[in-house]
This record gives sequence, C-alpha cells and structure tokens, in this order.
Amino acid sequence: MGAQTMSFFDHRERETEMEAPLCTVRTNIVQSIRAFRVHDLQEAAGRLGHHFLYANLAHAQTKQDVLDLIAAQFYFPAHFGKNFDALYDCLTDPIHKSGPQPGFVVVLEQIPAVAKFDKEVREQLLDVFREAADYWADRKIAFRCFYSFL
Repeated sequence: MGAQTMSFFDHRERETEMEAPLCTVRTNIVQSIRAFRVHDLQEAAGRLGHHFLYANLAHAQTKQDVLDLIAAQFYFPAHFGKNFDALYDCLTDPIHKSGPQPGFVVVLEQIPAVAKFDKEVREQLLDVFREAADYWADRKIAFRCFYSFL
C-alpha cells in the first residue's frame, strides 16, 4: 500500500511540474520563451486542455514569408489575407464564434531578425499577438504567446 500511495503522490507531483510552466505566467501575455522549452509548454497546454499553436519561422526572410509560415503551421483557412489585420482576425473572431474556448498557448520560434524583417516589423507582428491576448482577456480566456528570435 505504501508503494501505491507514493506512486499517487509521484504522479500528482509530475502533473504539477508539467503545468508549472504556465502557472507562473500571466494568462494573457506575449513574452520571450527564454525560460521555457517548447515541449514543456506543449505538454502543459495539453494538461490544461488549451489549444497549442506552434510556428517555426527559421526559414522566413520577409513579412510575407512569416505570414505564410504562420498560416500553414496554424492551419489557417485558404482565404487568409496574409497581412497583419488578417492574422489578428484569424486569431480572434472566427475562433470566438466557433464556441467556448479553453485557452491558448502560442509559440513563435525563431522570428527572423534580418534586414527585410527588421525590428519595426517584428514589433508589429508581436503587437498583433498582444492585441489577440487583449481580445481573449476581455473574454476571460487565457492566451499566452511565447517567442524567440533567430
């Protein structure tokens, strides 16, 4: 019986550890991924029942490349307009209209830092995700976005 009890506590401790990456982060935020591993965030999102959206942008060089990769990796509809307004729309309204949402964990890995995707454009991209976080905060739905630069 002692071994079973210990097993239960070990299992419960492991669940808490898996949720821990998200428990220490505000629910509606866009922040650097520095202290987190993608795999851990994905597992934590799964444990919490949240949607996990991941885009690896390492091969992007331009705004259009970034939008194309996000659209493909987030499975946006074919009619996606491939601009920042359309990106915001795809992250918010259609999903909200589809019914209650459990929450979101978004990872944008290796955002390019090149001449054709300069600091201003990177900030515009992150602003779209900040606005989406605000949108979901107004609806009391967790939306956490983590990013890294290439």
